[in-house]
Amino acid sequence: MPCLPDILPIVLQNVAVVVISGFQPFEFGTICEVFGVDRADDGLPSYDFAVVAGEPPPLRARGEFTLQPSHGLERLEEADLIALPALDDERLRMAEPFPPDLLAALRRAVARGARVLSICTGAFILGEAGLLDGRRCTTHWRNAAELARRYPEAKVDPDVLYVDDDPVITSAGTGAGVDACLYLVRKEQGSRVANGIARRMVVPPHRDGGQAQYIDQPVPPSCDGSLRDLLEWLQAHLDQPLSVRQLAARANMSERTFARRFVQDTGTTPQRWLIGQRILLAQHLLEESDETIDAIADKTGFGNATALRHHFRAWRGTTPNAYRRMFAGGGTGPALTDR
Repeated sequence: MPCLPDILPIVLQNVAVVVISGFQPFEFGTICEVFGVDRADDGLPSYDFAVVAGEPPPLRARGEFTLQPSHGLERLEEADLIALPALDDERLRMAEPFPPDLLAALRRAVARGARVLSICTGAFILGEAGLLDGRRCTTHWRNAAELARRYPEAKVDPDVLYVDDDPVITSAGTGAGVDACLYLVRKEQGSRVANGIARRMVVPPHRDGGQAQYIDQPVPPSCDGSLRDLLEWLQAHLDQPLSVRQLAARANMSERTFARRFVQDTGTTPQRWLIGQRILLAQHLLEESDETIDAIADKTGFGNATALRHHFRAWRGTTPNAYRRMFAGGGTGPALTDR
C-alpha cells in the first residue's frame, strides 16, 4: 500500500469523474446524477463537478457513441473525490494498458488526502495504480476473480455491495454504485443531504455495504408483499424490542423460513437490518433534533445510551455526541470510519 501522509481528509465539494475509452455509460451517468446535478433549490449542496478525459479524446462508450470532455488530467489535482465508472468487458479482455499519466494522477490525489471511488470494473484502474494493494475492495461478482488474479495484493471481497477502505471506496454493479456514492455523501455531509439526494433520484437512501451482491430477488421487498408490509411496519416501530420469533410470527412464517426468506429478499439478516435502520434513525435525530442521547436511545430501540454508543461506534466509528457535533445543522466534518 502506498505510504500516505498523516493529514486530514479533504471535505467533499470538488468532484471529478474520469472517463477512458470503453467506459460504461450507465455507471458514468450514475456519478453525474449524484454529484453533477444542482439541487440548491432543495437546500442541498452543489458540487464543483467536472468530467475529465483520462486519455486523449474522443472517448468511446459501449453503444458506439463518443464523449469529448473539456477537462484534462490537470483537473484531478484539485479534486476532493475522483470517481471511476465501469469499463466494458472488451477493454478488460484486451488488457490494454491504462494511461500511465492517469495512474500517476490517482496516486498523487490519494497521497494528498483526496478520495477515489470506483463503480464495478472501474476498480481495475485503481488496481493498476497500486491503490488496492493491502486494501479490502470489491467489484462486480462476475469480475472479482479476475481482479484478484491481476492484483494479488488486493483483498477482494466478491460478496458485498461496496467497501470503504478510506480513502479508497470500491463498489459492485450499477445499483451498488449509487449506494456507494450516497454512502460517501452521508458519511461526509450527513443523512439529511444523502436522503435529500436519494429522494430526488427516487432511490432507497441507504443500503449497508455489507449486504450480499447477489440475492434471489435483488430489489427488496418481495413482490408478494408479505415482507414489504413487515418492513414498512418495522420502520414505524423501531423503538420496540423485537425478536426474530416475533417478526416471524407477524409474517406468518416459521423462524427458520422467515430468516431464510429475509436474507433472500434483503441480502442481510433481520438483526443486522434492524440495527442498521436504528443507526440511521439515530443519525437523523442527532442531526435534526435536540433530544438527549438517552431519549434517542429509547426512540431508536437500543434501550439505553450505553447500547446506543456501543452500536454507533461499531457502525460509524465515532460516538453519538461526536457525530452530533460534526453534523448537526448540516455541517461537514472529518471522515468517519464505517465497518
